Amino acid sequence: MEAWLQAQLNALLLMLALPTVGLPAVFIIAFVSATLLPLGSEPAVFALVKLSPELFWPAILVATLGNTLGGAVTWWMGYGAERMVERATHKPMTEGRALRWLHRFGARACLLSWLPIVGDPLCAVAGWLRLPFWPCVLYMALGKFARYVCMTVALLYLWPSG
Repeated sequence: MEAWLQAQLNALLLMLALPTVGLPAVFIIAFVSATLLPLGSEPAVFALVKLSPELFWPAILVATLGNTLGGAVTWWMGYGAERMVERATHKPMTEGRALRWLHRFGARACLLSWLPIVGDPLCAVAGWLRLPFWPCVLYMALGKFARYVCMTVALLYLWPSG
């Protein structure tokens, strides 16, 4: 049994190995990390770029796409949750100070979706508040793109080839 489990684990690790799968692995990791699951995608982007420097821009773009699509799914989760609560209680939720702040900034607040800890819930709250979907997605993409560029360049600076 132990040998079988070890073989399955090795097969899974081989399947997810960045040199073998590369950009699809970055996309999946970035997508999953943009939901409410606690997972960081920057190490995967950095590892791929470190192994294949010519994939810098493709890795940044694929990670941005995956993370933005994950943020869009989170927006829809927030939208659906708000509608379910409204149907269950038969009245709209009252807004607190943070929600009023978010409402005031509108879709532009999704520019901060790249932030650790609060970024993913911010996408859900944007859906909860029914902020316009496509502008939210645009601002999510801009923020996430800037984060991937900055983080990858910083990590390459800290751990240069050598």
